[in-house]
Amino acid sequence: MREWTDAELERYSRHIILEDVGIEGQEKILNAKVLVIGAGGLGSPIALYLAAAGVGEIGIADGDLVDLSNLQRQIIHATPDVGAPKVESAKAKMLAINPAIKVNVYQEFLSAENILRIVKPYDFVIDGTDNFAAKFLINDACVLAKKPYSHGGILRFAGQTMTIKPRESACYACAFNAPPPAGAVPTCSSAGILGAVAGMLGAIQAAETLKFITGAGELLTNSLLSFDAKTMNFRKIKLAKNPHCRVCGGSGVTSLTDYEQQICEVKK
Repeated sequence: MREWTDAELERYSRHIILEDVGIEGQEKILNAKVLVIGAGGLGSPIALYLAAAGVGEIGIADGDLVDLSNLQRQIIHATPDVGAPKVESAKAKMLAINPAIKVNVYQEFLSAENILRIVKPYDFVIDGTDNFAAKFLINDACVLAKKPYSHGGILRFAGQTMTIKPRESACYACAFNAPPPAGAVPTCSSAGILGAVAGMLGAIQAAETLKFITGAGELLTNSLLSFDAKTMNFRKIKLAKNPHCRVCGGSGVTSLTDYEQQICEVKK
């Protein structure tokens, strides 16, 4: 058991008094290592909540720069950050909330060549990306490296998420098999996204992460949670691990390759 300072006990008091977390659970949070992939709409609330919770070591990976169009939903960035690397902007806000944590930045876009190196040091991975090529690569890498992770996706007024524990639960490819064909699904940049929807889903993914770390509650394994913010209808779809899944079934994935990014522009 660590030696707790008075400041730590005060900062994390609302966690500590939770019956399902307690001081033991908060200690697990302080010792945890979590990687957030993407410092955008989903990564912003996720990173802020994990920093506030006291996750001891947080990695944040994103090769992009802050753009003015990001600020409608990417709440970790501010107007003066436009043009700056997203990971550096995010790190500054995370440390401002909680200077006791460690933040590792990876200013690079993930690929089959670098993703295993980046995910290796972490206990849990969070997918906050906005394209199918990245999502399927993250799934492949986490299954290969046996890293549990949270998938998240948003578009227009909708969001969906599931938690994957490789070799134990259904993976992303069990549910969706492969990226959709070109032109089938638009992106947020072409179809739009209600900013608050990113916050809704990001908060859910952050909660899943803290549940995984502390062991509290039931994870969204073998379940796909989706919601429509226009109606505020939430739906949980039961999934099953596919024994013939090309990624986690049988011998499973043995090496990584990059997926082709499919672009779909919505005609005005």
